[in-house]
Amino acid sequence: MKDFIIIGAGQAGLAMAYYLTKQEKDYLIVDANDETGAPWLKRWDSLKLFTPSEFNHLPGMNFPHSKGHYASKYEVAEYLKSYVSKFNIPIEFNQKIRSLKKEGTSFLLKSDSTVFKAKNIVIATGPFHTPFTPPFHSKINQDILQIHSEHYKNPNQLQNGDTLVVGAGDSGVQILDEIANTDRKVYFSGATNITSIPQEIFGKTLWWWFSKIGFLTVSKFSWIGKKLSKGGQPIIGTDVKTLFNRSNVNCMGRSLDADNHEIIFEKGKVDSIKNIVWATGFKPNFNWIDGIELGEDNYPINYRGVSNIKGLYFLGLPWLYTRGSATLGGVKKDAEHLSDYILKEKEQPVSINRLNLKERLVS
Repeated sequence: MKDFIIIGAGQAGLAMAYYLTKQEKDYLIVDANDETGAPWLKRWDSLKLFTPSEFNHLPGMNFPHSKGHYASKYEVAEYLKSYVSKFNIPIEFNQKIRSLKKEGTSFLLKSDSTVFKAKNIVIATGPFHTPFTPPFHSKINQDILQIHSEHYKNPNQLQNGDTLVVGAGDSGVQILDEIANTDRKVYFSGATNITSIPQEIFGKTLWWWFSKIGFLTVSKFSWIGKKLSKGGQPIIGTDVKTLFNRSNVNCMGRSLDADNHEIIFEKGKVDSIKNIVWATGFKPNFNWIDGIELGEDNYPINYRGVSNIKGLYFLGLPWLYTRGSATLGGVKKDAEHLSDYILKEKEQPVSINRLNLKERLVS
């Protein structure tokens, strides 16, 4: 029986471990991967952070690169490994939790091989769970290589020939740019009226401006926070207008359907495509948690990480409280707040009505 079990050994889980160590709690992290930083290492090879080094610090240990440096996925993974080593954080790998249930005053967690028990649980599995691809992908001929961005590494994975990239988020645009640089014909499916912002403006990094303006710390319950959290996210660091105007890039609008080799778009049909990269995002999956209340977006209803179940907490979700809640450097503020909440609850139970979370999330 542990005081706490943290599910997930990414930046959110490690930040929470730092504060539980300071409180001298008996805790353990369980993680589905086989090493620290594995989710970062699985992403495409050329991936770099949008945030410069000075905005990537976890509590107690600065990101070990010069100011203004945009780290690669390998550097992030190495930082996380060093963090675990420095604070001697206990982790059991290869433990994907299949079910979580509260029994009396404690929680029962089950993986394929082990049963764990804890008085409190912090779920820090991040926002990326189940890769999403449109249902019509099953109608596409098997000769066409289909790969989700979760498994895309570099253009060498692709067959010779025309390639389709689907998805207008940061991942889709970055992958489109990389594949377009191979000079093959590339088709793009997604909105083209997206906003792009350079990483530096007037000699200062974009995140420096965000911090000065307050975009990184504004609460999602404030007026501006509600507007920002519900609006579309701009593309950072890629000039999408120039990319879409390249001679070998063809913008086709939304993907509508498929029939064998033929892909049907808003702007026509194409039958020459040999590869498809689905940069279509992920769907959250919290169905393995017994009794949890989910919102319309299928994320757990919570107030600053406190759920409707006593002793069950969340970290690292998009807009858990601010724009930075799911970022490498932003998660520490949520972890510190949750740690303070837990300490106060132990010393003097906090009167929060979990059935009416913060007046139903500050309605």
